[in-house]
Amino acid sequence: MQTFNSMIDLLLHLDKYLGLIVQTYGHFIYPILFLIIFSETGLVVAPFLPGDSLLFVTGTFAAAGGMDINLTLSILIAAAILGDTINYWIGYYTGQRALHCKNPQFLNKKHLDRTHEFYEKYGGKTIIIARFIPVIRTFAPFVAGVGKMNYRRFIVYNMAGGILWVTLLVLAGYFFGNLSFVKRNLTAFIFLIIVLSIMPGVIEYLRHFQTRSSAAE
Repeated sequence: MQTFNSMIDLLLHLDKYLGLIVQTYGHFIYPILFLIIFSETGLVVAPFLPGDSLLFVTGTFAAAGGMDINLTLSILIAAAILGDTINYWIGYYTGQRALHCKNPQFLNKKHLDRTHEFYEKYGGKTIIIARFIPVIRTFAPFVAGVGKMNYRRFIVYNMAGGILWVTLLVLAGYFFGNLSFVKRNLTAFIFLIIVLSIMPGVIEYLRHFQTRSSAAE
């Protein structure tokens, strides 16, 4: 419970925590952000890390002069693409055992199954769509690797999704995050981003639940 509360506090007060990190570590903020985005997209054990909200807040700090926007975009895009690439190859070489294991030690089986269903429905486009859906974002490249998706096809979707995800959210923070209204209500905006980012997953779950209920009837 304490870990959950700490994570909620981190997500809702990224402006304060990121500001503190920038002040404390200076230019080391770049490798720190790289590691966070890389871990969230590249390690199936870390779907809880902040993604969308972190990118938005990073953009606001870049706009305020705390970070170089071009360097920030380059580093975070590289982290997103590299993370998905590593995740794909992990799934490619080890995923079949995890997918068919009833109780995988390091994976949330429900998240894995949900992503597999999502992938079955949307195919390769899942790699792009999933960028904007927490949890699915982390598991999508892993499932693509498990399914032996053609790597050339995967890397195209991976690069397109990584560039689109990072650029849209960082530039949204860069251009809108320092407007007086947004600055006064930044915590509310972060919460709104979190809610919007999980809505596609909630809608998909409700549709799936409705379909199962109809089939049962």
